[in-house]
Amino acid sequence: KLVPTLKGFDNLFILPQFNMVICEKSQDFEFLKSCMQWIVFAQEGESLCFVTLQPGKHEFPFRFQLPQEPLVTSFNGKYGSVQYWVTAIVDQPSVPSLSVKREFNVTGHIDVNAPALLSPISKNREKTVSCWFFTSGPISVNAKIERRGFCNGEAIPIYAEFENCSSRLIVPKAAIYQTQTYLVNEKTRTFKQMIANVRGNHIASGSTDSWNGKALKIPPVTPSILDCSVIRVEYSLAVYVHIPGAKRLMLELPLVIGTIPYNSFGSRTSSICSQFSMDLTWLQFALPEHPEAPPNYADIVSEEELARPIPYFTQPDNLECEFGGPIFAYIQEFRFQPPPLYSEV
Repeated sequence: KLVPTLKGFDNLFILPQFNMVICEKSQDFEFLKSCMQWIVFAQEGESLCFVTLQPGKHEFPFRFQLPQEPLVTSFNGKYGSVQYWVTAIVDQPSVPSLSVKREFNVTGHIDVNAPALLSPISKNREKTVSCWFFTSGPISVNAKIERRGFCNGEAIPIYAEFENCSSRLIVPKAAIYQTQTYLVNEKTRTFKQMIANVRGNHIASGSTDSWNGKALKIPPVTPSILDCSVIRVEYSLAVYVHIPGAKRLMLELPLVIGTIPYNSFGSRTSSICSQFSMDLTWLQFALPEHPEAPPNYADIVSEEELARPIPYFTQPDNLECEFGGPIFAYIQEFRFQPPPLYSEV
């Protein structure tokens, strides 16, 4: 009997200093209504409704329908993982069963074009640096990003302003952090790591600096996991200032790493259409409702022009042969004849 099954696992390993908690959560997806059975070897005379296979290699295609509810994105973290497996088991009578499994990845759908992810976000912080009993001026940071949702490979444009009123030389920096949160048995474990960073120029005492869209590219990472009860993967953009001899001044802006790319044209469609329609409103005033008929041809051609003779030009012999006479005889016949009236056309 050959039984293919599909399973999903959430493996958590939380290891505090003195306690150890190991939790393994598995979910079996019942996709098969009935098992598919084959008998490889059968004795003669037996009446069985099975397919008999000859010794050798045989392949049987299987198809699974993933459940309609959202699945957690596959993930391998510091203290846990989310994995999906396809397992095939060959159940043989009086013989140990044979099994094989293959892992496959599942990617959740996160659309970065959602209205909640398109709104800009900004923060500002200020810090006063002191040494013993002496206090210098403050250091301030003001950072902004145009939206929260991004995808792998995109560059985040950073808009920031730095002001150094202290007596120290500071360095502005920015980094993308990934925060992994594991929840099991009312215990929480967090792991935070930097996945990309960028730095600016030194800012001297009493000087300012600004970033007008400084780019920070997102490396290939796992999309955000926000809908799982035991594992969460979140991202943030940290804009901070390195201060020698003091704790750095940092502010964090939340990010969401999605899977459906940003559509800049779709977000501006309404504004472009409204502007385009407004620019064409002058046409209804420029064009008349009923066009006027052109003037009569007889009113344009004077009597002198009608009586004026046509100058003579030498005609080629072949044209006279084709028309059976001088070509100007035909022109003279229709000379200054008025075209049909506008109403007749």
